[in-house]
This record gives sequence, C-alpha cells and structure tokens, in this order.
Amino acid sequence: FRSEVDEILEQAVERSAPECRHFGACGGGQYQHMDAKTQLTMKQAILRETLERGGVQAPVDIDVLAGEPWYYRNRIRLAVDSSCCLGYRSRRSHSIVAMEECPIAAPLLVSAAKAFAEVARAQQRMLRINEVTLFCNTEETQLLASVTAKSGDGVQFAALAHAWVERVPQLVGAELLVEDRGGEIKHGAAWGAGSLSYQAAGITYRVDHGAFFQVNRWLVDPLVKRVTAGETGGTAWDLYAGVGLFARQLTQSFERVIAVEPAPTATRALEHNLRGSSGEALTAQTLAFLRRSSREYPDLIVLDPPRTGLGAETTSLLMTIAAPTLVYVSCDPATLARDLKVLVGENYEIESVTMVDLFPQSFHLETVVRLRHS
Repeated sequence: FRSEVDEILEQAVERSAPECRHFGACGGGQYQHMDAKTQLTMKQAILRETLERGGVQAPVDIDVLAGEPWYYRNRIRLAVDSSCCLGYRSRRSHSIVAMEECPIAAPLLVSAAKAFAEVARAQQRMLRINEVTLFCNTEETQLLASVTAKSGDGVQFAALAHAWVERVPQLVGAELLVEDRGGEIKHGAAWGAGSLSYQAAGITYRVDHGAFFQVNRWLVDPLVKRVTAGETGGTAWDLYAGVGLFARQLTQSFERVIAVEPAPTATRALEHNLRGSSGEALTAQTLAFLRRSSREYPDLIVLDPPRTGLGAETTSLLMTIAAPTLVYVSCDPATLARDLKVLVGENYEIESVTMVDLFPQSFHLETVVRLRHS
C-alpha cells in the first residue's frame, strides 16, 4: 500500500527546502526535504529496526560514516527520449524528467550530459540512443561514457565522440552498446580509452567501462579504511571483489590476498590492479569458489555482495570455513539481516555495525558489519 501527501498542516522543524528543482517529480533524492542530521538519524533507526525485525540483535551503538551530502555521485545513468532529452525516470512512471540540474552528482557529469544532448541530436536518427551512463574520477579530470542505442556503427559513433570531446575535454573514452530487438545488449563500437584512473586511499586503480565502483566519491577512502584498517595476517579473501578496491588495500597487510570476481567488465582491471602485489585475481562466481575452497582457512574474508546478499549455501560454506574475521559490506539491510541471522546464530558474534551514508538525500544506505568467530 502506498499513499501520497495531500497537504502539510504543520511543518516539522527538521524539514528543509529541497536543493533540487526536480524534487518530487524525479525518482531520486527522496530525502531532500530533511536536513542532513535527520537523514542520518532516520537511516540509523531504519537499519536497527530492519536488523531486529530479521532476528538480529543490533549493538547498542551503531556507528555512522558520513561525508559531504551534495555533489557526491561519480556515476549517473540517464534515459534518453526520441528528441535527445536526457534525464532520470519519473517517480511515478517511466517518463523522463528532463535534467536541468542534479545537485547530488559531480558537476562534470551534469555538464557532460548537457553537452551530449547537443551533439547527439544530429545523430539521433542514425543511432537511436536510449540511455547514457557517465562515470568520472574524484577530481573530475577523467570521464568514461557508455551509450546504449537501438542501432549505430563505429563511424557514426566516432563522429559523435569527437564532437563530444570538443565540448568536454575530460572525456577519455566512450563505448557504444547496441540493443537488438530481443533486448540483448552487445558491444557495438569504442572510442578512446577503455578505462580511467581512480585515486582511492593512496592507490591508483584502473576502472574499465561498466565495472562496479563505489558511487560516493567523498566516502570511498573512509569506506576502504573502515573495511580494511587493523586487519593483518597470512591470507585474506575478497569475495565479490569488483576491480579490487578492498583487495588491493589488503595486499599491504596480508601475505596473500585472493580476489574473486566473475564480471568480465571488472576482471581485467582487477588483474591489472593486483599486478606486482601479493594479490591474486580469480575469475569465478563466489559460490563456485567457496565450494572448492571449503577446506582452506583464511584469516579474513571480506564480502561485498550485490543487493541479493549471500544466500543460504554461501553462508553455510562460510560457517564451514570459519575464518576468524568476516567483514560484510551490504547495500540492502533486509538481505543483510537474513544472512546475519544465520551467521550470528551459529559461529559468529557481531563486533561492530557501521551505517555508511553512501547515498545522501535518498533512502538507500550501506552497512559495514565486522564479525569475529566465537
């Protein structure tokens, strides 16, 4: 059941004026009508309630890791209509809210989107563009773009990219993804570099087109430190490793680090980022890796699964392996609670819970849970 507010009879003192003119119509930025302190308090309460409703006793103190609440996003995905209007999906429908501004995104992403709309209109009939994804580094000195279209070839796309980079010199690489009639996405063409360089917690990472990377450019460094700081030993596993954000950091304090990642968009960069270190990249699904590694005994396992969480068999295998420390990085409190109920009910105790405000102005939140074997 969902309801809509008809009228505000008495305004709460915590209410604030939304920063973005698209608030309410746009599907993002749902918490902009609250001040930053109230957002954090509410997210702490939501996390605690979700854990306890899922059968997990949350600690008395839930830590909070927060940063600057504006202009934090390093990646945005925009829909494109037939007139090359770019914007986010509406809150109530699939219609597009034309983006005039976006105060949660890095300014480069907004200016690049507007420039793209200008250069793409001339080629829209040939390329039939329906989506654009933009990703930049923290300093906004490098930009990658992925353009999804119904049709198009390399010559057309190269012409678009050349016109685009004249307006946005930070654009280092772009790829064309072509969607066929069945909805399958295939690589169509590429222009420029296939990756950018991202400085995080003192290390330079290669991040390729489409590879997962944490979205909050102000909190990447603190998040890495919260996950890896103080952990040392012989062997560490980084499961769902992406491009190796945590794994590469762990190579500085562990004799051996195994990073497991199945996605082709991330595995090449993962291998590159671990080269010359104590880390080893494995291209595999986490579950398949655990099935064949259930008799190994790492000192630390870092888990950063997708929103679906770990699942029953993965948690069962983790209990069999019984590493002294687990660090679980979750983007969904409900699946986190489901998995923790199994882990804590058997072999582990919760040492700390941190609510990480990776997505200010929205209802989304990240959680870092450190567990010690009991």
